[in-house]
Amino acid sequence: MSEDVQTSGSQTETIDQPRRRFFGGAAMTIVAGQLGVIASAAAQTGKPASKVPAIKPGTNTSFKSLKQINAGVLNVGYAEDGPSDGAPVVLLHGWPYDIHSYVDIAPLLASKGYRVIVPYLRGYGTTHFLASDTFRNGQQSVVALDIIAVMDALRIQKAIIAGFDWGARTADIMAVLWPERCKGLVSVGGYLIGSPAANKMPLPPKAEFAWWYQYYFATQNGAAGYGKYTHDFAKLIWQQASPKWNFDDATFDRSAAAFNNPDHVAITIHNYRWRIGIAEGEPKYADQEKRLAKVSAISVPTITLEGDANGAPHAPPSAYREKFSGKYEHRDLTGGIGHNLPQEAPQAFAQAVIDVDSFS
Repeated sequence: MSEDVQTSGSQTETIDQPRRRFFGGAAMTIVAGQLGVIASAAAQTGKPASKVPAIKPGTNTSFKSLKQINAGVLNVGYAEDGPSDGAPVVLLHGWPYDIHSYVDIAPLLASKGYRVIVPYLRGYGTTHFLASDTFRNGQQSVVALDIIAVMDALRIQKAIIAGFDWGARTADIMAVLWPERCKGLVSVGGYLIGSPAANKMPLPPKAEFAWWYQYYFATQNGAAGYGKYTHDFAKLIWQQASPKWNFDDATFDRSAAAFNNPDHVAITIHNYRWRIGIAEGEPKYADQEKRLAKVSAISVPTITLEGDANGAPHAPPSAYREKFSGKYEHRDLTGGIGHNLPQEAPQAFAQAVIDVDSFS
């Protein structure tokens, strides 16, 4: 992988967490604070943690720096902020979102001395495949391998990994398969690792209904429809997943530009079809998927987050509490916070990153 970084000037922006198995365990009970954030990681560990200044969501519309780097099978586009020698933080977006979910968070963390990396996942923005004949694979382990490749290319040995939606699942997978690369974890929605075998278990009708788009994507009409109406489809998902978030057209359009990637539709369709076992993954990733199918507990320090107005399928915190065996805290956010939690509540998300850093 190349270590050459191409830079460009500053630029002016679900519902996919499969919950086919819920794991028992008592949820932590704590007192609500600002923005509904519960408890204090600093109090838990006895270490002081910096407090993130208040910020109005949508304050920023662009990143300080946008770059490209060869990493694994991809040339990855990413935003970077903060000192080059700062403690690394990798922020991972979901579907159908993009790096702008973190446009307010990156400068907050940079101001605290962190080196912030926000990559476009495969199939988004300026990230593209180095070879035209590479299979456009969307299975879960592959996305995590992409991020490990990015860290290798940037010579980052260990980082705090934080994300939501596909990004949270990817962070969880990294913590299971490569815990030595994860200093800490912030995961919106908790433990999101799944498998096609687990997803074969039928859910009650109401729960299955919440996955309507997954079954739509399983059809040829769905694949064609998503290709034809990508932007309209994504906006509908945003509205359903965050019913109380009154985002404007400019906010959506900044993210929607990332869906113009020529591989976006193929990666999306393969991901959802792979999840329910109607599309094959690549055999070379079978060992990683077998390890993930064991639903092993995550041992790295973790803070999980959930919004009170998340319209996407999601499990209660009690369902995944026992899947975190290290230092752990759960925080509920109130005030109409939906699925795109980092963009809707940037101060609370940034605070969780800083606080989980104090766990270690």
